[in-house]
Amino acid sequence: MPDDDSAHVEREPRHADGLTHTEGTDVTVAVDRVEVGGTYVRVSTIGEPGTRAFVLVAGLGVASTYYERLAPNLNEFGPVHGLDLPGFAGVRKFRGAVSIERYADAVEAVIDALGLDDPVLVGHSMGAQVVTEVAARRPSLSDIVLISPVVDADARTVSESMVRFLQSAWHEPSAVRFHAVTAYVLCGWHWFHKVLPKMLRYPIEQRADAVQARTLIIRGERDALVPRDWLRKLARVFPYAVLREVVGGAHSVMHAQADAVAALAVAHVRGELTDRGVSSLQRVSDTTTAKDLDRLDWSDAWLIVKSRILELVGMARGDDRTLEAGKSAHAAAMADTEAPDTDVADLADDAADSSDVVTPAEGGPAEDALTAPERDAPQTQEQVERDARRAR
Repeated sequence: MPDDDSAHVEREPRHADGLTHTEGTDVTVAVDRVEVGGTYVRVSTIGEPGTRAFVLVAGLGVASTYYERLAPNLNEFGPVHGLDLPGFAGVRKFRGAVSIERYADAVEAVIDALGLDDPVLVGHSMGAQVVTEVAARRPSLSDIVLISPVVDADARTVSESMVRFLQSAWHEPSAVRFHAVTAYVLCGWHWFHKVLPKMLRYPIEQRADAVQARTLIIRGERDALVPRDWLRKLARVFPYAVLREVVGGAHSVMHAQADAVAALAVAHVRGELTDRGVSSLQRVSDTTTAKDLDRLDWSDAWLIVKSRILELVGMARGDDRTLEAGKSAHAAAMADTEAPDTDVADLADDAADSSDVVTPAEGGPAEDALTAPERDAPQTQEQVERDARRAR
């Protein structure tokens, strides 16, 4: 990572609120495959080359398309790779038993096949479980981002999870609902039903203490699947955790509030989010992402519809070239023409009284510090050396 701060000024993350016209826009999404255990992982890559990549792992039944508004904003240190795991998005299913651990094997295979050096792993929902498992196995990883990590230890039943999912879905934008419906159709009920129990039983809190990476955990304010108390419980287990809540967000906060999530993720990797532990739970606002689609003219809107159909056809047929064309056309339609300067400080929720977020019902930050002393413990020698490498 460059030492000169001016590099950040010259190449700010691209934000999805500058959508106007796509004429002359050159945006390419490369689609490739990494063979794993009799099947493969589909890898969709966007962004400029660099020394450190982001790797995006989606949740149960869905495709990397869920990250379409987040991915372009993460091209700060290197390319962004979105993964379609076996059984999802038209990718051939695993043979035999399936588990979160097996999905972690697949992600590790991608990391090794692409030769990625200390990538930033980003997981959403069940993808957060997969990322946690990978990070627990690979203590050399420096940073991970968990978005809407499931499942709340107090609600690990199908019925309770379904009720909470529907409560969250009520607050999702129509685009997310469309993605969900088409993704679940491609996944199929049989495979979804096969993986769901594995997700519900995976004890993320029991693997968290093995994660040495600095961990940013993000939830949406209206995410019933991932309540605040659950994030606080996770913060007490991860050796290094930073917590944030996005105002107005639901379970798929990385889509509807992509700018805020991207700014937080990049700031986290830069080491700019210095608070940590249970009392670090703060609210942030996104005032740009929700407005971006309103700026599309009819030609761009029609291009998005056509490219989305092309993507679905490519997924259904297992045709990577068709899928690549659809993803590239969609990315071009969504590309920014003028990326505004965005600082994580601009996300502060000044209008909200954050005391109800920062202070748990059972006590304030001082009490939390006492109940989770490991959060304030000195860094291990390995963590000190890793931070020194990151600073260089």
